[in-house]
Amino acid sequence: MVHIIFGLFLYFPEDKTEYIPAAISFTAFFIAAVLTMQVIVKVSKRQEEKAKQLEEQLQKQRIDD
Repeated sequence: MVHIIFGLFLYFPEDKTEYIPAAISFTAFFIAAVLTMQVIVKVSKRQEEKAKQLEEQLQKQRIDD
């Protein structure tokens, strides 16, 4: 029974060239994910620096007041 159920969802082609489009799309999405992650990290670092500068400004204002 299990083999019948898995047989409905799994397909392993005899012709291995059918894997090429899947490999291309996987590679494209993987590269896009890596680039997106790098952008998120860069933006996060910029926001962290801005937050630190704002915090320092507020501390200086408290000291001066």
